[in-house]
Amino acid sequence: MQYHSTRGQVSRLKFVETAMMGLASDGGLMVPQSIPDVSDKCASWKRLSYEALAFEVMRPFISDLPESVLKNIIEKSYSTFEDPLIAPVRSLDNLHVLELFHGPTLAFKDIALQFLGNLFDFVLEKTNSNLNILGATSGDTGGAAIAGIKGKKRINIFVLYPEGKTSRLQERQMTTIIEDNVHNICLNGSFDDCQSLMKSVFSDLSFRKKYNLGAVNSVNWVRILAQIVYYFHAWNQLDCPSNFDVAVPTGNFGNIFAGYVAKQMGLPIRHLILATNSNDILARFFNSGDYSRTDVNFSESPAMDIQVASNFERYLFYQLDKSSTKVSQVMEDFKVTGTVSLKSSWSEQDRTFLAGAASDMETINTIRYFHDQYNYLIDPHTAVGISVAQRIHQKDLPLLCLSTAHPAKFDRAMKAALPNEIVQHPILSRLEGLPERKHSMEVDENSVKSYIVSRAI
Repeated sequence: MQYHSTRGQVSRLKFVETAMMGLASDGGLMVPQSIPDVSDKCASWKRLSYEALAFEVMRPFISDLPESVLKNIIEKSYSTFEDPLIAPVRSLDNLHVLELFHGPTLAFKDIALQFLGNLFDFVLEKTNSNLNILGATSGDTGGAAIAGIKGKKRINIFVLYPEGKTSRLQERQMTTIIEDNVHNICLNGSFDDCQSLMKSVFSDLSFRKKYNLGAVNSVNWVRILAQIVYYFHAWNQLDCPSNFDVAVPTGNFGNIFAGYVAKQMGLPIRHLILATNSNDILARFFNSGDYSRTDVNFSESPAMDIQVASNFERYLFYQLDKSSTKVSQVMEDFKVTGTVSLKSSWSEQDRTFLAGAASDMETINTIRYFHDQYNYLIDPHTAVGISVAQRIHQKDLPLLCLSTAHPAKFDRAMKAALPNEIVQHPILSRLEGLPERKHSMEVDENSVKSYIVSRAI
């Protein structure tokens, strides 16, 4: 399997090269040359463990790692999870919830970032080289990336996050990691500011090469690949229905794009139900073709407070007949004007997606309802997904909703919904009172570069 950029100037890379590049050097995103059809194999995977299933799903995309190495990386990555199923499904009447928060930082990002961190470690040891990772987070990516990288002698990680725009517990999961190779940079702006600055630094190719920058955000194809696995895993736990629908709370389009690839591989997903909060640029696109950036609204589901969804470019690549020329033009127009007038027929070509948005009030009410009705706690992002799905799901097929984080990470939303409940997790409780370290600065590319230069390996 080879990989190329959505913008056409990078091609014929193998998997490891793609992983180490992260964001393509032409500013695009790396995609596989083809998506393998595994529909004739799905049934035979039904009783596989998560680790064995991960190997089968990933293997067609990876031609440059020995099978034994890939198996070892997978085993090491998921040995850190507290549930033996890694991602168990909980059934609540006709709704099935895929719990993706049983990793070391209680977020779905752990599933990909544990794997990516161990992959980096293997490659760097084998090649006797070092890597400086630059990432941006709206909440969970930072903590999960740090958990996958901390203490690794050949890797430094620099995480950009918006001041006051993550939950306090999410911030502590980053800032209490006092390791020599961990550097948290707190910017006075939004997540979109952090992500835009990150991409701008990566676009400086001489700087990127000199300091050997790598990416852990979902711009890195490995993040998508690792997330494809749990769609197959959930289908197995549902006893392999002939078709099913999946609701995905999404801000950066990475999690739901993994579902899109799983469907292209042959997993019988009928609809992917895209759920956003009031930052509804993606919902507007799939409902009307309107892809226009507005001001970021800060909500009770902060990881989705995003107006510029990086992984959307990968989806456009497939919808625009894999035309790098068209993708480059669309992305350049969006960069300049903040809007792209896409014909609604483009989104209508793919009936896979249904889309909607949920307000903070709907989010809080959904958390409260599931606690009262089922004695089951959901975090605000999961509540967004369920709220939208219950509104538009056609109810003739099983409905799976991805639960992306443990509810204890979002104390403000949980207190608003359930003022008499104490929602805790021991991993988070242990962070209370620990010393913290972060570096605050304005949204300024030169300042961030100077900070990286002073601490790069």
